[in-house]
Amino acid sequence: MDNGLLVLRLVVGLLIAGHGVQKVSFRLGGNGLAGGTEEFRRDGFRGGTLTALAAGGGQIGAGLFLAAGLLTPAAAMAAMGVMTVAGTVKWHKGLWVQNDGYEYPLVLVVVSAALALTGPGRWSLDHVLGPTEWPLWVSVAAIVLGPVSGLLTRRVLTAPARGENEQERTPHAQAAD
Repeated sequence: MDNGLLVLRLVVGLLIAGHGVQKVSFRLGGNGLAGGTEEFRRDGFRGGTLTALAAGGGQIGAGLFLAAGLLTPAAAMAAMGVMTVAGTVKWHKGLWVQNDGYEYPLVLVVVSAALALTGPGRWSLDHVLGPTEWPLWVSVAAIVLGPVSGLLTRRVLTAPARGENEQERTPHAQAAD
């Protein structure tokens, strides 16, 4: 079981980290920070470069911590948060990845949740530094807070800023069109 958890953590963690690297650099086929910023703008996010840095940094950190098996519930929570945001971007396209759907982010959320519940296994930094089994409430909290934080982030970063598009909402402006 420990060997399987190691393989799972390494593959999933490094893929999540790789997606973060793509968002903030030209490495791994990324379009640099400007490209990551533009991607978020196209997807309706506010915040520009700061949003791209936060998302990329969150993915890199969560992915590397998952791969290492370090603070596994927290790493899983962060991974679930950023991948929930990714899922919301693709939600309207349906489930399947061949239609650019949310299948892949969903798989990463579920695998991260499973790792929060099972723990990282013996071949992990959590095992070296302390017990690999966290109390159940810690895992459950991570599984709840990860997606909830992703949904809140999506809501906050895509909601119009106060006063933004104010003319579009007034009846007078609509009548003028």
